[in-house]
Amino acid sequence: MKHDQLILELQSIVGEEHVSTSADDRAKYGQDALKEIALPEVVVWPRTADEIAAVMRLANRDRIPVTPRAGGVGYTGGAVPLHGGILLSVTRMNRILEIDEPNLVAIAEPGVITADFQRAVEAKGLFFPPDPSSLEESMLGGNIAENAGGPRCVKYGVTGAYVLGMTFVTATGEIVKAGGRTTKNVVGFDLTSLMVGSEGMLGIATDITFRLLPLPEANRTVSVIFATARTAAACVTAIMANRIIPAKLELIDGFSLRAVADYTGEPLPENAGALLLIEVDGSPGEVEREAREVERICREIGAIEIVVAETAEESERLWSVRRKMSPAVGRLRPRKLNQDVVVPRTRIPDLLEIVDEISARLDLLIPCFDTPVTAICTST
Repeated sequence: MKHDQLILELQSIVGEEHVSTSADDRAKYGQDALKEIALPEVVVWPRTADEIAAVMRLANRDRIPVTPRAGGVGYTGGAVPLHGGILLSVTRMNRILEIDEPNLVAIAEPGVITADFQRAVEAKGLFFPPDPSSLEESMLGGNIAENAGGPRCVKYGVTGAYVLGMTFVTATGEIVKAGGRTTKNVVGFDLTSLMVGSEGMLGIATDITFRLLPLPEANRTVSVIFATARTAAACVTAIMANRIIPAKLELIDGFSLRAVADYTGEPLPENAGALLLIEVDGSPGEVEREAREVERICREIGAIEIVVAETAEESERLWSVRRKMSPAVGRLRPRKLNQDVVVPRTRIPDLLEIVDEISARLDLLIPCFDTPVTAICTST
């Protein structure tokens, strides 16, 4: 199909104002967080499942590549149009359609910002645990496409654990409803689970049904500094061995910690080699008991400094260190590559040792930080 004819047909589907071939839009939507650019031929912003289906039928008819995109803040390349063609953005599909309090279910469109969704359900006394570090920018459609996790995945699991069903559009333009709004939904093929983590290759979600939890009554954050990352990792194992499953858990190595200190201008204790951020949640009594136990374990392991947040504001300040990690590390080099490494918790000390060896042998900066079931190793 000729370029002009393609643009006219797309405009007839989604409206002239929702189709763009401008250089700025093509560059903006032709990259993810890695900033590797692959320009699409055209960017479209559909509003409904029917519009997406019509775009897909057009693309399928003329064999035009289509790359679906939500927030575009990932690092895997799933939202980058490597083969050009049509970049299909779901940012206009940004409504929370329903929050069903009695059944602990919510239905939302793929362009809803993760943090906005969390705040909306928490206002009802409910809880959506998945919390990727990009939650103020990432969208629900991207979360399910990447099966995103976050610091809470230690206790609550990743996004896929909360997806009950969805409506999605196939590559040939068919609209499919998978799953439902009940936890036990075992009839037929489990297309919902197949779609989660498929990075947009199997279909484009147009609405998602999520399972919610009751909002925990209380939480407490403990910030602990250790002399080495290995000691911090050993503390994680000790906490788990004492049958405490933190709601959130982050390990940040010394290099990353110093990068944040330089970025923010905040001083570090002498000999600070790693930071462990731990949050426990539950009933007030349970939280108080677990916070005291975590503090005791950390002291026994050899903590240099322990800070226990007493208010929500103090907790937010402690967790802000993690959110500043990527820009702090990124400013040290004009280019960085993120790798998400997954190992069992008990092997984290071994992973850190291997990373140190590789870093020294190749003279390569490799800061490590993330939830201690994975480790984000960033080569700069």
